[in-house]
Amino acid sequence: MTTILQFREVAASYGPYRALFNVDLDVAPGEVVVLLGANGAGKSTVARVASGLVRASSGTVTFKDAPIGHSAAALAKDGLVHINEGRAIFSSLTVEDNLRVVKAKGSRSQAKRRIDDLFDVFPALLPMRDRKAEYLSGGEQRQLSLMKTLLLQPELLIADEFSLGLSPEATGRLVEHLQLLKEQGAAMVLIESRVGPLVQLAERGVVLARGRTLMSGTVQEAVATFSSLHEHPGTQSAS
Repeated sequence: MTTILQFREVAASYGPYRALFNVDLDVAPGEVVVLLGANGAGKSTVARVASGLVRASSGTVTFKDAPIGHSAAALAKDGLVHINEGRAIFSSLTVEDNLRVVKAKGSRSQAKRRIDDLFDVFPALLPMRDRKAEYLSGGEQRQLSLMKTLLLQPELLIADEFSLGLSPEATGRLVEHLQLLKEQGAAMVLIESRVGPLVQLAERGVVLARGRTLMSGTVQEAVATFSSLHEHPGTQSAS
């Protein structure tokens, strides 16, 4: 397996609206790729196609050398986890119970240790273990959603604006935890609309504009290209 995720000339649409145009993307096992682009450039559509939430209208998408199915739950069981900008939590359950219902890998004691480790990453939630999620603030709900995702220990993590809504301190701890996942061999696609702390985790960068792959290269090259788009905003548009 030379790639864990591969796009070849992928196009995708929402009804008559074309969102992606012949996008190519390669992610090797254990590799971290940052996908940069302005809001509306097509980044989230790439994530949705990769995780089976949106069907490609043409081209091929493979995960671990097999064609992508169209069940996000089945893909998650196979090791591909997509976390988007929203919050995937059960508001009627406590923080602790939200974490316990996650079907984490390994034994129950191993899952408990991982939960304890994640409370070290997000210590603000520790005194709220017995509080119902509906009573958490928006930022606290975001942190709980992240904890649930990280408990799954994905082989490939697709993170759409992963640090959105987190404080600088929580973002710093998140970077440290993702670094540990990286060292354990997890591949990641980090989708960002700005050059933030998570970019430092990546080996390669891809820039999208108008639903097309504008460039693919080193992180430094991608950041330079992305920054030039912001300096000359007329060169990009929503897609």
